[in-house]
Amino acid sequence: MQTTATQVRVGDVIVLTDAAHKEAEQNHSMWNEDLRPCTLAEHSWPGSKFASLWIGMCLCIPTYTLAGSMISLGLNWWEAVLAIFVGSVVVLSAILLVSHAGTKYGIPYPVFARLWFGTRGAHVPALARALIAAGWFGINSWFGGQALDAILTTVLPAWRAFGTVWGGYPQHLWFAFAIFWLINVAIAMRGPQAIGRLAQIAAPTVAIAAIALLVWAVHSAGGFGPMLAAPAKVHGGQFWATFLPSAVGVIGFWATLALNIPDYTRYAKTQRGQLLGQALSMPLTMALFSFLGIAVTSATVIIFGRAIWNPVDLIEKFPVAVIVIAGIIVILSSVTINVGANVMAPARAFENLWPRVINFAIGAVLTGLLSLAMQPWRVLETSQNYVFLWLGTYGLMLGAFDGIAIADYWLVRKRRLDLAQLYKPSGIYAYARGFNLRAVGALLVGWGIALIGYFLAPVHFLWNGGWVFSLLGGLIAYWLLMRGDRSAITEEQFDAITTEA
Repeated sequence: MQTTATQVRVGDVIVLTDAAHKEAEQNHSMWNEDLRPCTLAEHSWPGSKFASLWIGMCLCIPTYTLAGSMISLGLNWWEAVLAIFVGSVVVLSAILLVSHAGTKYGIPYPVFARLWFGTRGAHVPALARALIAAGWFGINSWFGGQALDAILTTVLPAWRAFGTVWGGYPQHLWFAFAIFWLINVAIAMRGPQAIGRLAQIAAPTVAIAAIALLVWAVHSAGGFGPMLAAPAKVHGGQFWATFLPSAVGVIGFWATLALNIPDYTRYAKTQRGQLLGQALSMPLTMALFSFLGIAVTSATVIIFGRAIWNPVDLIEKFPVAVIVIAGIIVILSSVTINVGANVMAPARAFENLWPRVINFAIGAVLTGLLSLAMQPWRVLETSQNYVFLWLGTYGLMLGAFDGIAIADYWLVRKRRLDLAQLYKPSGIYAYARGFNLRAVGALLVGWGIALIGYFLAPVHFLWNGGWVFSLLGGLIAYWLLMRGDRSAITEEQFDAITTEA
């Protein structure tokens, strides 16, 4: 390992020296403009930027449906809000632990993953994250397609002529979904910056529309009293069998960000700024917006005799003008969250596979195609599919990755990295031909612990709490397997390659 300085510490961040930067960019298989570490000037985001980022991401249709679906599962309003808040706080803890690495070293998620899975093995966690992001891309596209279909069905009677049922849905809905999907892919190809101005108005517009929906619900249901007086339908053991997976579903909702949050925190000015910006915004916004979704869904039980947790199904019961306006708002929200939150990770992951050939635009197209394979219409068929099958299952899968990432950075390396080595095909993070087989072993341990609960009824809680137990299993296994590994540089080695500005 070299002993000349290759990185510079400036306050909370570390950047490459000019010489190390020039050398690293020659490794075209490991480096491109999207994968390189940030320069000092690019560490420019204040804490308020992270607060606005989280507020914008939380104020979206999937958050509303997540909350509303818990009512249809049998929880009452305060139990559902509690599940949302508990899940948000738990996953925020993991998010903040992983955020530190992004801020300190300015690296994106696929490069961060090279630390624990190896320079080539990093494709495994990167593509796992990409798979989930593509699923969310499809879900938001389905919501947007439903909204577009509702508008076209309302204002164009001829649209209803495409009524033949395909796969359980009328043709006109499939056509609307295809149109909306194509719009999303076309915008995504231009990069997240293409959605910048739209994002500035999307979150407040959704918030205003949601408040208007709440006012309608309160009035139609006869006030907050009747609306929130509906008792819980599950008690005792059945309550815990519903509450725990619901809270874990909330964790799964943001488990993706617990992995690729470095894609955003790499731009932070300071550790304190990004920490406070995230901690003071995410759980509170989730709880407040979820309460709104829960309240409206509870009102639909009184007004329509059943819980309507999908907002598109609800707005179709309103007059034509309201359907058009509300549908446009759903479309606005779906496009914004899709391009802003669901394209970055998979596009970067595909870039990381072949940096010389695949750029962000190609990665965006591949994300869109993968989203179709995820069949979002099936995920959203029932609240059980959405909370238990989708959120619970992928939360379990990502939990082990989250645990490995946290163990690697905090316990194995103690926050000491050789930044230049991350861009060397045969560097200290290459392990065995680019793969860290101990990370694979820890991953299987994490998954295995949760899967035991699926097959053995007495410990079914391991399955219901899949993300938590998968994370703990992966974390402990990785820490034990990696103790003393040569890639974990000592404090003396770190000081030898790091200079102070």
